[in-house]
Amino acid sequence: MRKQKLASDNIYHVYNRGVEKRDIFVDDKDYSRFISGAGLFNDINPAYNVGFRLKQSNINSENQYVSERKLVDILAFCLMPNHFHLLLRQKENNGISKFMNKIGVGYTNYFNLKYKRVGPLFQGAFKAVLIDKESQFLYIPYYIHLNPLDLKITNWKENGINKPKYAIEFIDSYRWSSHGDYIGKSDFRDIINKDILNEFFINPENYKKELKNFMSNFDFSETKDLFIDY
Repeated sequence: MRKQKLASDNIYHVYNRGVEKRDIFVDDKDYSRFISGAGLFNDINPAYNVGFRLKQSNINSENQYVSERKLVDILAFCLMPNHFHLLLRQKENNGISKFMNKIGVGYTNYFNLKYKRVGPLFQGAFKAVLIDKESQFLYIPYYIHLNPLDLKITNWKENGINKPKYAIEFIDSYRWSSHGDYIGKSDFRDIINKDILNEFFINPENYKKELKNFMSNFDFSETKDLFIDY
């Protein structure tokens, strides 16, 4: 049982990684399956006929499964080869824990069947950090969306980003995060709730402007309590 009680209406930075830091996403179908599961399992009711719904789901289609009563609001996310980041607002009592259990079990079953393995896929229980300050709330989405830079720029968190144009181009092209939705692509509009963050971002152009400002002024040493070293 989770020692930390997660309160409804609060916002949390939630993350986990593969056991022994192994990759949990091997190909595009794996990323797509996890995201489709995020829509399917975000429901107070049990996910019946999971296999059928996931086979029918298409992350770029109007036919995605959308819950009428969600456990959480997914405000932002980023999937990396061996870990993931989610920014979640809990809507129902114990909603985050229920959601993470459902998506964790569902995705592990899929992954183990596909790759003919057994045992846990994730490294223990998910981690969750409460976002309870406005300053935290403003920079957490940027940090989450910049995570793919780990694939291209060594030690960017510690040393900064000296090629911002290159970094932005790569982030814009990275498919497996909600960054695209906030710049106007709307890839995952049925999965994420943009209303809360858009109260601050206002529109895609302002989001892009503030992201560039964040990249220029980011000081990782002041925010270590909110992140995990992958």
